[in-house]
Amino acid sequence: MTSPPPLDDVVGIVLAGGRSSRFGADKLAVEVDARPLLHHALDAVAAVASRLIVVATPGAAPPLPADLEARVRVVHDPEPFGGPLVGLDAALAQAEAPIALVVAGDMPRMVPLVLRRLVATVGPGRPAVSLEVPGRIQPLPMALDVRTARPAATTVLERGGRALRDLLRELGAISIPAPVWLALDPAGATIVDIDRPADLDT
Repeated sequence: MTSPPPLDDVVGIVLAGGRSSRFGADKLAVEVDARPLLHHALDAVAAVASRLIVVATPGAAPPLPADLEARVRVVHDPEPFGGPLVGLDAALAQAEAPIALVVAGDMPRMVPLVLRRLVATVGPGRPAVSLEVPGRIQPLPMALDVRTARPAATTVLERGGRALRDLLRELGAISIPAPVWLALDPAGATIVDIDRPADLDT
């Protein structure tokens, strides 16, 4: 069965501007299955979104896969390590599609079917959609209505908020129930991120 083509009304935003402090090195350049960690996240997003934005720290040149370079725009954080919402705000300003799929560059095992379910759920009265994880707010991956999210992100930042959870609360985000998305991803791999070297072995 062939995979459906990426969606023209979706831009993928890959947040790649963190410090990697717990990893101890630039984790996004670490090779997993003979490819940089970041490439795995980009591949998953590129299966859903026709255009991609990678948010990097000021001056950084993140490693991009050759087959996706023409579809990727690199946007730099306006301040070094200002927090994920600062980077997302910068990317939303450059987004040229009505829906944004937002992920982290250190999430190498995302399942495109789950990502498609996220973007398909965005609509009237649903400007922000995340995945239900019992016991906590799971900020990434998430899907956003760009026109609504832009001013909301600015408002949260002006109030001093820097976390993606602050934006989700501001937008009154809904969550796809865990049984629904886990039916597409029984291992829950979509929400796995790499914080420490040991995480590469899980």
